Formats: sequence, structure tokens, C-alpha cells
Amino acid sequence: MSKTNRGNFFEDFSVGQVIRHATPRTVTVGDVSLYSALYGTRFAVQSADTFAQDIGYPAAPVDDLLVFHTVFGKTVPDISLNAVANLGYAGGRFLAPVYPGDTLTAVSEVIGLRENSNGQSGVVYVRSVGFNQDGTEVLDYVRWVMVRKADPSLPAPEPVVPTLPAALAPDALGGAVPVLDLGGWRDDLSGSTARFSDYAVGERIDHVDGMTVEEAEHMIATRLYQNTAKVHFNQFTEGQGRFGRRLIYGGHVISIARALSFNGLANAFHIAAINGGRHVAPLFAGLTVHAWSEVLDAQELPGRDDVGALRLRTVATKDRPTADFPFKAENGDYDPSVILDLDYWALIPR
Repeated sequence: MSKTNRGNFFEDFSVGQVIRHATPRTVTVGDVSLYSALYGTRFAVQSADTFAQDIGYPAAPVDDLLVFHTVFGKTVPDISLNAVANLGYAGGRFLAPVYPGDTLTAVSEVIGLRENSNGQSGVVYVRSVGFNQDGTEVLDYVRWVMVRKADPSLPAPEPVVPTLPAALAPDALGGAVPVLDLGGWRDDLSGSTARFSDYAVGERIDHVDGMTVEEAEHMIATRLYQNTAKVHFNQFTEGQGRFGRRLIYGGHVISIARALSFNGLANAFHIAAINGGRHVAPLFAGLTVHAWSEVLDAQELPGRDDVGALRLRTVATKDRPTADFPFKAENGDYDPSVILDLDYWALIPR
């Protein structure tokens, strides 16, 4: 009996399979500081206990994407250790705040399978749920990932592709945010005077700044999240692959784009839901990420007069500034510079 884990290949998955992932992870203030060091995120609610307490939190909550990456990392050894690429996300909900000292665990269910036409790999759809130490659900989301087959001669399973929502409804948002005392919200400390009513549907915002990705940073990030996927972690194997080098973890790109979005969306302090996301093209170390956002929708939340929700599309590019908002050509193909297309709800003070 082997005592090592080779990871699951496409043929190892079955629809309805439930996987309880190993290695609980206690999130500490050290993790929070290291996350800030990696991305330079500046949202005041997550940056300062004093700011968070003045508006009604017991302390500064952990950045939403640090929660996402930590839960995601738990799933990697079982779901995507043998991945070719992580393809997309849908139906993600941030359900409860996470604070330093909380311990996160994860469980996933396989909800779909589809073999690729080349017979060498297939797409695995999973719904993953993150819990804190009290058993409270803090996050759930669906992702789909392309996974290699160990034996391409094995027959393909009957394809099952789940139906996923295009976007979550406003009444599904806000569970991770207490009712806020906006009398304590200071625009001079948050970095912007723009609030919910100042954004218009259809408005596009060039976030102006760029961030160059270094090899050391993305390797620190994958280790921080305990994300051991070979495609990010192992230059020996990936040096023999189609790109000849490791891919930057897609979540690393999301966090960079989110950090860049502060310049223009500084008061959009909380990601409430991920409606959908696609890693359009790979990113490699040495390239510079830029980002722009479009306001797709703006909704009041039922029973809440403290915050509203902006549905945002944030598009990240590589080695191309975004003043002209590069996105798709008339034929529907993405601009070659686009690496991320992320659709999410963010909460912002009213």
C-alpha cells in the first residue's frame, strides 16, 4: 500500500463524490500581514482594527480573498494536484466574517464531469465549502478545473455539466457584514468620497496602476495557501510541459486585480459574491498586471440602509495599460492581453 498521494486524475472522480480535505488552517495576523506584503491591498476595513471597530466590527476581518485562497488551497491536493489549468468560478458566496485566530477547513462535492475531445484530460466541476472552527460556513463556491488522465485509454464517463447561475441575487448578499454604523466611516481614512450612489451602471474605471509579478512572490503565495498544484509549484515537471515554466496561480491574479481596483473603488470594501470568473490566458513571472472595472449593476440590499451592492466586472491584462479598456473583439474573442474576466458583487457604503 502506497503511503504517498499521487493526487486524483480525471478518471478517479465520480459525480456525487464528497471529499473532506486535510490540514485545517488557523489564520493568523502573520498571514494577514504577508497577504498585504504580497499584494499591497489597502482597503481600510481589512487594514485597521480601529477603522473596523468604529463602524461595528469587533476587529478587522480577514481579507475576503485570503479566506478564498485558504479554502481553495485545502482542496488542491485532492482536486487539482494534476490540473492542466483552473478554468473558472461561479456561485461563490462569502457567508460569515473570518478573523485572525479562526481555523478553516473545507469539503468538496463533485457536481460534474466532462472528458475533453482529445481523451488526454477532462473537466471536473466541484462545489467547495469552507467552515470555521464552530462549523459555520464562511464560503462556498463552484469551480471547474481541467485535470489530466492517468490512462487515456480508459473510456469517458457520461458527461454531466451542472447548470450554474449567471449571477447571485441581492438577497443572497451581505451575510458576512454586520449592520454598519456609517457615522464612524471616515472617507479621509478609507481613501475615497465615492459611495454607492456615485457609481452608474455602465461606468468604466481605469485603475491606472500596474503591478509586476515576480517569481518569488507567486511561490510565496502558493506556499501561504498550501496550494501544491504542480502547474504552479514544480518547475521540474512544468519545464517539460507545453509552456516550459510554471503558471502563476489564477488566484494570485485575482488578488492583484483586486488590490489595483482600490484606485477607483476604495470604498467597495467587501467582496460579497463571485458570480463568475474566467482565467482567459496564462500569466508568467516578469509580466505586469493592469486592471479596469465596469459597473454592471447596482442594487440596494433588502433590509439594509447602510450598504449597497455594486456588480462589477474586473478585467486584468498583462503588459498592457487599460486606459482604452481592452476586452473583446467584434468576433467575441478576448483581446490577447486579457488574462482575467471576473464578475462579482462588492458592498459599498450608502
